[in-house]
Amino acid sequence: MRETYSQPLARDAMAYVLAGGRGSRLLELTDRRAKPAVYFGGVSRIIDFALSNAINSGIRRIGVATQYKAHSLIRHMQRAWNFMRPERNESFDILPASQRVSESQWYEGTADAVFQNIDIIQAHAPKYMIILAGDHVYKMDYELMLRQHVESGADVTVGCLVVPRMEATGFGVMHVDKTDRITDFVEKPSDPPGIPGQEDMALASMGIYVFETDFLFDQLRRDADDPDSKRDFGGDIIPWIVKNGKAQAHRFTHSCIRAADEIEEYWRDVGTLDAYFEANLDLTDTVPKLNLYDREWPIWTDQIVAAPAKFVHDEDGRRGCAISSLISQDCIVSGAMAKKSLLFTGVKMGSYSRVERGVILPYSNIGRGARLKNVILDSGVRIPEGLVVGEDPELDARRFRRSEKGVCLITKPMIEKLDL
Repeated sequence: MRETYSQPLARDAMAYVLAGGRGSRLLELTDRRAKPAVYFGGVSRIIDFALSNAINSGIRRIGVATQYKAHSLIRHMQRAWNFMRPERNESFDILPASQRVSESQWYEGTADAVFQNIDIIQAHAPKYMIILAGDHVYKMDYELMLRQHVESGADVTVGCLVVPRMEATGFGVMHVDKTDRITDFVEKPSDPPGIPGQEDMALASMGIYVFETDFLFDQLRRDADDPDSKRDFGGDIIPWIVKNGKAQAHRFTHSCIRAADEIEEYWRDVGTLDAYFEANLDLTDTVPKLNLYDREWPIWTDQIVAAPAKFVHDEDGRRGCAISSLISQDCIVSGAMAKKSLLFTGVKMGSYSRVERGVILPYSNIGRGARLKNVILDSGVRIPEGLVVGEDPELDARRFRRSEKGVCLITKPMIEKLDL
């Protein structure tokens, strides 16, 4: 018999977002910002997805732990997420690593990033804690995961994806029984265990965990007293509970949010240049795999006050136009063409220039006659007139950062070193 609830469990929950990682596989794109602060989708940052999921799920107490080069991330959250009201029992805490436990100790791992802020969490008195990664792109109703956690009587519930078995080598992977109780949890195994009845598939951790708060605190204190621990959820906390308690898997398919025209459960770790590039370009499809136009599950972000996008000139070879592209506010496409591209806020394209399969971050400027293909432009980059990228792989690799799949990342320092 299913338990009935007088009110959503999310009202008694706190979401705690781990947003301190550098995201080193994004290379120069994270030289000046943490991975959760990287721009995504024309107007958002990556962290907006986890935070929006929490708000849309009904959670009104949120903490965000930051560490690596956090200034732009903190500034974004102050601007975009300052609407929580304490008088309505709402809160939004930004929790930089501040040596609160020890004057020589920053956050040593994901579990330590929660342990060091136990007193702050206790002040909000949540019954449940939802631990989230701040660097994935997806839409999910955490209320449904909370309900499964309570109904199963688990000590921890782990959000998971069903992926081809040999694609799970970069994840924490769960071995489960027929009831999805986790019987083993291994980090990045070379030979991942299959799912019962689906031996060619594996259950990979999403980095989402649900606990009752008191139980979580007990585990964090126990772990902090273990000199051999690396202070990590996936490496220490979860494996210990699997062996000594009850850990349950929650499949993303059970709580994924899909608009009517979305055909798959969309989740992306945009941790490499190629993955980041492809996930952004997914949004330009006629029927996108991830629908950002869904008003029932909006992705909240900083609402910049800016002029509308503008397209000017209408001559052969000099016509301002965009095809299969997302063009953000304050963009000016002046006698230029954007094809299957994203132009973030404030991008300017000069006459006769062309961008095809481009992810152009805010306030970049593309000079007259430039031709760019398969590129990521970091924010504020000024492309010189006539520059060509994407047509000569060897030249591109000497000048810029070129990925395995031929995507060129272009940053300000790279442009400054050019000998034109």
